[in-house]
Amino acid sequence: MSIRPQWWMSLQAFFVPFAQKLLQETQTTVLGRFVGRFTVPVLSGKNFNITYLPINRSITGVGETLVPHMVLREIVKQSANRALIKKCTCRDGNKCSNHPVELGCMLLGEGSKEIDTGVSRHVSIDEALAHVDKCVENGLIPFVGRFKVDDYLWGVKDRGKLLTVCFCCRCCCVIKNSIKYLPEVSKDSVIKLKGLRIETDHSRCTACGECVDACFMGARTLKDDRIVYNSSLCKGCGKCISVCPENAVSADVADLEKSVAEVSGRIDSLIDYR
Repeated sequence: MSIRPQWWMSLQAFFVPFAQKLLQETQTTVLGRFVGRFTVPVLSGKNFNITYLPINRSITGVGETLVPHMVLREIVKQSANRALIKKCTCRDGNKCSNHPVELGCMLLGEGSKEIDTGVSRHVSIDEALAHVDKCVENGLIPFVGRFKVDDYLWGVKDRGKLLTVCFCCRCCCVIKNSIKYLPEVSKDSVIKLKGLRIETDHSRCTACGECVDACFMGARTLKDDRIVYNSSLCKGCGKCISVCPENAVSADVADLEKSVAEVSGRIDSLIDYR
């Protein structure tokens, strides 16, 4: 087992604002470019391949079961081990006032057995699923996939046996607040749920801009008092649906079974978490 005492989380939290700022400057400042030489390779390709799982109940084609539950239930059940990080260091470091810092990441697979109990709780399948429920109910949007940075952060040997499930808020998540500033190779590593389509009903939209502010990729803009949506930039987190006060934004998934199968197949090609 790795050695990661409780103060390790506090140290991470302290550096979160600085790391976020540097990632945002990887293409603009000398220091940012220097840092980018080391971070971009870790945040791209086989080292970084994630998908956001929208938590909206109104997605057409999904039915009564939320997307995170459909995707994560079987993954959790099949995982060799499950560890819940005791604090979200992004929320802790950014002093989040919207969501509890105690709702931390979930790490799955043989690799998670190596994570120190000073920073994590090793839990049963039922406890892990209950954690998913609690995070989703709190409005946190999960991403699932390969995030090699977690191997370093939690002292896990890089053997491709650690699957990350992170529960993100728009206000504090380092990835959400920096990914649009990174090179295309990193942006392309955040893969939208297959078949997910976002629509805006312009007859109901008042152009208030709530969805514009909520979009971490800048996929939604206001032009001539009308929302313009760039589907090629969208990563499918569904936050725009949640924040719209007029219920003018909606989504549908053409074939949810295929969507779930694509995510699961991609995970299997990158990580042995069973």
